[in-house]
Amino acid sequence: MRESRFVPPSVLYRQRRLRLLVLAAALLLMLVLAAGFWLGQMAAYSGMGIDPETYRRFQQEVPEAHADLVTLSRELQVERTRHEVDRRALELLRGDLAAQKEQIASLEEGLRFYRDLMAPGEITQGLSLRGVELVQQGNSDRYAFRIVVQQEARKHVTLKGELYAEVSGTRDGERVSYPLADLSEDFDGSAMPLRFRYFQAIEGELIIPGGFVPETISVVASTSSPRKAEARGQYPWQVQERFTHVGK
Repeated sequence: MRESRFVPPSVLYRQRRLRLLVLAAALLLMLVLAAGFWLGQMAAYSGMGIDPETYRRFQQEVPEAHADLVTLSRELQVERTRHEVDRRALELLRGDLAAQKEQIASLEEGLRFYRDLMAPGEITQGLSLRGVELVQQGNSDRYAFRIVVQQEARKHVTLKGELYAEVSGTRDGERVSYPLADLSEDFDGSAMPLRFRYFQAIEGELIIPGGFVPETISVVASTSSPRKAEARGQYPWQVQERFTHVGK
């Protein structure tokens, strides 16, 4: 059987007093910390010039303001997307307008071409050339060409003759010329036969030899029936994106 120990009343008193002192000290420390926190907040409010009630109201409004910010960010992204779509649509519209303007200009040029053929006016009547049009086929040395021979006259008759052309340039630093018939399979022989009443468009493809840099194209058109006539022209090697409507 366990023997109980006798504790003097004085010891029990001291133990109770010690517990009370510890408890009182803990409560005092908590009060000091709470007071310090409160005084710190008051000092912060006073330093920033903010009323505590206003600060608490701001704290309550922060979640709502954050939600509004998220909503505005989404709306801004939507507006940016709409702006980008509108910008691209405007670019497409501008491109279409530019293409239409170019097409209108080409059609007007073609209209002037036919008007001049039918009513020459002050233009010198007779056989003439409208130059050479060149369009590169991809990134190769192959080019589509078109040469238009025309007759300006008040009374048009059928002309017969032939057309000769050659391409001149440099190769290895030396001047070189190639008959168009040597560069194009669309020529029958050294010259292309001509037979037309108003105009004739000679079209085909040519291939530039390796190392050759073309500079000019010389064209000679001549008729033998019903009368003899000749038209000559030398044109720079100028490549364009597409053929015009002249001679179509």
